[in-house]
Amino acid sequence: MSNYQLFQNDLPNKVLKSFKGDVSIDTETLGLNIKRDRLCLIQLRNETDKKVYLIKFEEDLSPKLSKNIKILLENNNLTKIFHFGRFDMAVLKENLKINVKNVFCTKVASKLTRTYSSKHGLKDLVNEILDIQLDKTEQSSDWSKKKLTKKQIEYAMNDVLYLSEIKNSLNDKLISQRRLRLFKSIMKFLEIRVDLDLQGWEGIDIFAHK
Repeated sequence: MSNYQLFQNDLPNKVLKSFKGDVSIDTETLGLNIKRDRLCLIQLRNETDKKVYLIKFEEDLSPKLSKNIKILLENNNLTKIFHFGRFDMAVLKENLKINVKNVFCTKVASKLTRTYSSKHGLKDLVNEILDIQLDKTEQSSDWSKKKLTKKQIEYAMNDVLYLSEIKNSLNDKLISQRRLRLFKSIMKFLEIRVDLDLQGWEGIDIFAHK
C-alpha cells in the first residue's frame, strides 16, 4: 500500500500550503442520494509531491470544521481532477458548502474523446490507458465505519492514484481531436449543472423540447 496520511474533518495548515499544482480528488458517501446519504471520506492526492491524504468525517459534519479543504478546493489557481465530478462536487457543496473551482472531469473528457467506446468508468480508463486492473469490490462497503479496513483504504487511494495520468492522456486526445475548447466550456457549466442537481432538476434535461 502506498503511503498516506489520515486526518479528521480537515487538512492541517502545513499540508494545505504544500499544494502547488493539480489536485486529484474523490469522495465516499453512505450512498448515492446526495440529500440523504452523507459524506464520509474525501481522498486527495497532491500531484506536486504525489502524497495522498484521506479526510474522515463523522455525523457531525460542519463547514466550520473543514476550512482548509474549502480554501484548497475553491482555489482557482489549482486544477481539481475528478472522475464524475458532477457527483463529487454536489456532495461537497451539500455537505461542506464548498464551490469547487477549476475542474477537469475525466469522465466527461472520456465521453468527448473515446467515442469508440460506451465504457467510461474509472476502472475502464485505468485498464485501457495504463493497463492496470482496479479492484472495485469495496465500492459499496460501509464508509461510515469509525475505523476503515485495509481494503477500504486501498480502494479509496486507488480512486485518486491514477487520475493525473488519465487526465494527461485524455487532454492530449482533446487537443488532437480539436475538442478542448468544447470541454473547457462544459467544465465552466459544470458548477451550474451541480446547482440544478441540488435544486431538484438532476434527472431533467432543461433544454429538451418537451
